[in-house]
Amino acid sequence: MNELCLEAVSKSLNKRPVLCDVSVRFDAGRIYGLYGRNGAGKTMLLRTIAGLLIPDSGTITAFGEKIGSDVSFPSEVGILLDHIGLWPHYTGIQCLTLLASIRGRIGSEDIRRTLIRVGLNPDDKRTYRQYSLGMKQRLLLAQAIMEKPRLLLLDEPTNSLDEESIDLFRGIMLEEKKRGALIIVASHNKDDIKLLSDNVYRMDNGRLTPSDKDRL
Repeated sequence: MNELCLEAVSKSLNKRPVLCDVSVRFDAGRIYGLYGRNGAGKTMLLRTIAGLLIPDSGTITAFGEKIGSDVSFPSEVGILLDHIGLWPHYTGIQCLTLLASIRGRIGSEDIRRTLIRVGLNPDDKRTYRQYSLGMKQRLLLAQAIMEKPRLLLLDEPTNSLDEESIDLFRGIMLEEKKRGALIIVASHNKDDIKLLSDNVYRMDNGRLTPSDKDRL
């Protein structure tokens, strides 16, 4: 199975609805764009798909596995979410090596290639805390893509990136799409949505509706 399906998914936090009866199907090999104002529910949707939030009702099925029942989270997922960080006293390659050791799916050469792919020097001796905001964002992108996951969930992925890095990110997303990944991008950058997305959805007050990217 090559799809991600949400059926009547709802979630409330502190008695406030953040997802309201969301039903949608996402197919592999496509890029889906989410847009909407702050607090509309974009991040909550990505966190719920990732298994980081448990819905109050409804079901989420990723590639034939029911999240929260068959598995706790999608078995092949790369995540870039706002307000996450890595180990401040480790170098970039040390951070990725530690993360890669959890599953043991990739080796040191794969990690080095991924760092180069996102425009970082694998031999840079600076620690994560010494990175610029743009370098941190590129490293977070690297950890999301390094194991070639089937599902990519990216929340504001071009934050803090300069124009050259944004172009690099867009190229990587198109390569990942060609590889067959299912990619969901939540962004305030309308150019990201217009240039990358095969399908666009608008979130408003926790509700997800199809939209037309040409009208953004």
